[in-house]
Amino acid sequence: MNINHVIQQISISAIPILLAVILHEVAHGWVANKRGDPTARMLGRLTLNPLPHIDPVGTILIPIFLLIATKGTFVFGYAKPVPVNFMNLRRPKEDMIWVAGAGPATNLILAILCGALFRLILTINPGLIFHLRPGSGPSVWSDPAAMLLVPILLMLLEGVKWNVVLAVFNMIPIPPLDGGRVMVGLLPHRQSEAWASIEPFGFFIIIAMVLLDPLGFWSQIISPMIMSIMMWILGVNPFIF
Repeated sequence: MNINHVIQQISISAIPILLAVILHEVAHGWVANKRGDPTARMLGRLTLNPLPHIDPVGTILIPIFLLIATKGTFVFGYAKPVPVNFMNLRRPKEDMIWVAGAGPATNLILAILCGALFRLILTINPGLIFHLRPGSGPSVWSDPAAMLLVPILLMLLEGVKWNVVLAVFNMIPIPPLDGGRVMVGLLPHRQSEAWASIEPFGFFIIIAMVLLDPLGFWSQIISPMIMSIMMWILGVNPFIF
């Protein structure tokens, strides 16, 4: 294990990860507040201050463990879920769709913004792309502009990656993921109740689908979708860097 590489990965990934998960949760609470449920606002969760959102396990320990265990190839984490009382919503079934969809939509917008900045910087200084590929160009220490802009570009890449992963993963239509709640809101009443009833087992189903990959669920559907969206946003394959 290269401790310097791990420290570098943490320094590049920390801010994009925090912004992605915190803004995802704040978006849920903000839309819920607009739709009649003030729970998140009253508990002080409509804030960009990371402290109320940090989950010691999901925001710190799990990402660091995965970063070390996988040498930076796979990292996952989460913030404390923003509390939403769906019964306070003015039209619970319909408003649930907007509240649930707000998180992934925010992540997608953030990914597009990061991608636009990434493209803009490379348009202004195309030579920086060679500094992003290990061993393919001169050292960043030989170029003052690269010393400043390469870390920003790497953080923008992480911003695109994390936000796209969160958006796509959370829209898997299995409760309690956001996509599952959207599905519950869209289905007719009887089917909606039946779909909502699987929520206590939802995470076990999701873990099984990811680890066992039945019918290529992860390898043939979710991963290619994430890759396609990232390439569309960035205009390049992000995994060549």
